[in-house]
Amino acid sequence: MSRIGRKVIPLPSGATVTVEGGAIVAKGPKGRLQTPMVPGIDVTIKDGVVSFSRQDDEKQTRAFHGMIRALVANMVTGVTTGFKRDLEIVGVGYRAQLQGKKLVLNIGYSNPVEYEAPAGVEITLDGPTKLSVHGIDKQAVGQVSADIRGFRPPEPYQGKGIRYVGEHIIRKAGKTGAR
Repeated sequence: MSRIGRKVIPLPSGATVTVEGGAIVAKGPKGRLQTPMVPGIDVTIKDGVVSFSRQDDEKQTRAFHGMIRALVANMVTGVTTGFKRDLEIVGVGYRAQLQGKKLVLNIGYSNPVEYEAPAGVEITLDGPTKLSVHGIDKQAVGQVSADIRGFRPPEPYQGKGIRYVGEHIIRKAGKTGAR
């Protein structure tokens, strides 16, 4: 039995989960998210709790059991509190600015890098070297954060680049001159 799939999802006040057609829909104060139903998994919603059970013990069904539970738990968290990912820019002269909804990064290239976040994801600046990505879809917030970090990943010698707040960069020793 899937350890994750067995766990029930308590619904916080203001959040609802329903099964509409072939999709599981979560609604809350921050918005609405949906994910398609998975074959072989049954959804039970009662008394403010969502639970999942599987119809057979096939390998694929067992894998889907924990996955669909995790997806619905992330949807419930997203529509009630949302997700946030913080990034920091390290390097002399490296900075970010917002022009409307477009993020403009000056990160050591000859031209600035421009990035426009997809719908449902918002980017805010907390100074020229700190930025936050927030939204209700965990996957979208993580993907936008990874895209931004990918423009200039932190390099191991001087540590310059875009990194997640709290990310540890393993530093390498540089060259030593011949004496």
